[in-house]
Amino acid sequence: MTHPTHHSQRPLDLHLRDEAATANLGRRLAATIVPGLRIYLRGDLGAGKTTLARALLRALGFRGRVKSPSYALVELYTVSSLNLYHFDFFRFRDPKEWSDAGFREYFSRDAVCLVEWPEKAGDGPPPPDVEILLSIAGAGRHALLTAHTEAGEKCLEAASELKSQDGSS
Repeated sequence: MTHPTHHSQRPLDLHLRDEAATANLGRRLAATIVPGLRIYLRGDLGAGKTTLARALLRALGFRGRVKSPSYALVELYTVSSLNLYHFDFFRFRDPKEWSDAGFREYFSRDAVCLVEWPEKAGDGPPPPDVEILLSIAGAGRHALLTAHTEAGEKCLEAASELKSQDGSS
């Protein structure tokens, strides 16, 4: 899969009223997963990044324990013939740690990379197909999805179905 960079369509703005809605977004995104896809999750602690990742993995059929890779930095999940790498760079203190860790090889066209805290790795990781910015909004969450490639646009299309179900504008 190639990752041409182009201007995104308008970002998709969603209100996720509770944890179940955040999980539903993860399930919607799972339907768009193809080898080579890169999804970057941004947001403060507790914003729902791991909840979304866990729901996405469950929807892909992973039945084992899904844990946050905060200490290990990366967890590999093999679902069918798909390798999904779930990264968490929260503990990086210096973007140089990205290159020192040797993670570049994981970002191949055969693997899916789901990355929490990509900003902590500086300019090291390749550009995402889609970025999701999660923030706390009362009892729920706010999600802003921005596509950077055609594959990212497909993620936004799948997620936009939530907007019509919720009745949000």
